[in-house]
Amino acid sequence: MRETEVQIGNPGLGRHTIGHRVAGPCQEDASMRHLTAVLVFVSFLCVRAVSGQSANPGAAPGGFVELEGSRLYYEECGSGPDAVVLLHDGGANSGVWNWVWPLFCQRFHTIRYDRRGFGHSPETTKPYYEANDVAALLRDRKISRAALIASSHGGEVAMNFALRYGEQVSDLVLVGPAASGFAYSEHFLLRERDTWHSNKVDELIEATLHDPYLIVPSHDEAHKRLRDLLSASPQDLTHTDMPLPEKPVLPRLHELHMPTLILVGSADIADNHAVSGALVMAIPQAMRIVVPDTGHLMYLEKPEVFFGLVDRFLTAHRFPTR
Repeated sequence: MRETEVQIGNPGLGRHTIGHRVAGPCQEDASMRHLTAVLVFVSFLCVRAVSGQSANPGAAPGGFVELEGSRLYYEECGSGPDAVVLLHDGGANSGVWNWVWPLFCQRFHTIRYDRRGFGHSPETTKPYYEANDVAALLRDRKISRAALIASSHGGEVAMNFALRYGEQVSDLVLVGPAASGFAYSEHFLLRERDTWHSNKVDELIEATLHDPYLIVPSHDEAHKRLRDLLSASPQDLTHTDMPLPEKPVLPRLHELHMPTLILVGSADIADNHAVSGALVMAIPQAMRIVVPDTGHLMYLEKPEVFFGLVDRFLTAHRFPTR
């Protein structure tokens, strides 16, 4: 097993992820520090050419994939057998990608979708496996190989999919990922209870927006983006879901042999840093980057930085561009 870890900035404390604390400092050698410095610098240059575009995505009309018990809403730009697939977190729909969507669409054949009960996808009427929904989406869109860019609980869905359909996954990018098999800290459990105890939408939205680990408190524009998303789709916070349990991810991480980039915000909660640390130690081709001055939803806070890191990673592994 080969472990590569890179840290930028100081790890802080996020959401929608379970984990345990990992003892010991981060390991980082000089060559990887240099690689990361180059990656970040070139990422800024790569994004500069398109950064003048409006952040308003103007997304193309989407479609639906029919499933047993529900259907999935998706949007797609580009075509071909290879695609980048964006998997959103457990608190908001695929609109969270709005501010990176134009950047991905310029570079890659890209698909994003709403999981059951989120956004335009109706809540499920039957139990289901979340990873199988990803498989159904890829079959419908005739995708043979995908790079999965997955946030929080979406990261756990992506890993379950990669463990079950590994031949279809070229690369993994996991952003503050959840991973079953990790133990929640008491701090994390109490925070989840306090955040989600209400059954009133307005109170749930306010509690989410006041979570200091989700978005750095001083990032006003990112808070506005999240408020607008949740206000437009309150069902994201209240829908009924029936996902079937998978085997714990933790004992099977060594089976993930695709290149994997793990991104975690410096201000994300300690549990999420612990999870990302355990993943980078266990996944053979994994590297980790701690992104400074960001929380759990870094793509809402610093979309160009986020896209630049992902773009550079995928390009380095020769993922097809448009």
